Amino acid sequence: MSTTTPPRAARGTGASSAWVSGLALFAGIVMTVVGVYQVLLGISALLKDEIYVRTPDYVYGFDLTVWGWVHLLFGFVLVLTGVSVVRGQAWARGVGIALVAVNLIANFLFIPLYPLWSLLIVALDVAVIWALAVYRDDTL
Repeated sequence: MSTTTPPRAARGTGASSAWVSGLALFAGIVMTVVGVYQVLLGISALLKDEIYVRTPDYVYGFDLTVWGWVHLLFGFVLVLTGVSVVRGQAWARGVGIALVAVNLIANFLFIPLYPLWSLLIVALDVAVIWALAVYRDDTL
């Protein structure tokens, strides 16, 4: 019995193909939602920063205006990249992994100022990195 590779058209027709494209869709949607959250977090840090915990002597304790701009800019870029992932743009996966990794670090550093939500975003960022990293495009 010889083992042959199935034709390209037949490779992407199984249940695993739907699961893999589902992971990319998940990653793109979560990136977009996290991006919108980051925009809202940035706006609140710029306009009404007294809702955040004050932590004296925090090594990464930048002014909340700086954190506001960081979150606002990351949010816009994450939304654009997340929409591009959902649309199937090949470049968006690599850029998405890099952006989400930096966003994860930024939210890790933001934990003392807004602990619960920062930890939630860190967990979502890990899930997005995983989903983008395991995604394979079988249609090529």
